[in-house]
Amino acid sequence: MIELKKLNQEAVQASLERARQYRLLNEPFEAESICLDVLAATPGHQEALNILLLALTDKFGESGLEPAFNEAKKVIAQLDTSHCKAYFTGLIYERRAKFHLRQGGPNSGAVAHAWFTKAMDAYEEALKTCDPDNQDAVLRFNSCARIINTNPAVKPDDNSGGEMLLDPFDTPH
Repeated sequence: MIELKKLNQEAVQASLERARQYRLLNEPFEAESICLDVLAATPGHQEALNILLLALTDKFGESGLEPAFNEAKKVIAQLDTSHCKAYFTGLIYERRAKFHLRQGGPNSGAVAHAWFTKAMDAYEEALKTCDPDNQDAVLRFNSCARIINTNPAVKPDDNSGGEMLLDPFDTPH
């Protein structure tokens, strides 16, 4: 196995900016790699964890849900109390819902609906427990609601089959 090189502390901020740029260029693997280098140099770095979480969810469309979905859930646990864990949990759920919707196939609308609902529940929690001046949860909630309201395929499953792809990661805290 090739030994990884260690990032200098002085390069952390510039590296995070580069990670943001790679996310904008739809290069989540590069953004993830940079964040892992920053976290190796500065364990627990909150900004690196935020970008890493977003990069992992960006990977859903390219490489599927696993292992990125479970890795993103682990990142939530590393966020400190200054970050709204409920909001980021909602973001993971919303992006998973969109993944299922894009995948299509039998019952994909019901599965997406179940994940959108979980995301909206997490955003509701964020509105109750996080910084009241930060309205990002309102914007995300409304985005999910609009998708449900305007897409006839996104509806609850009459047979509860939509729950089959849900997991026990229910607590948005």
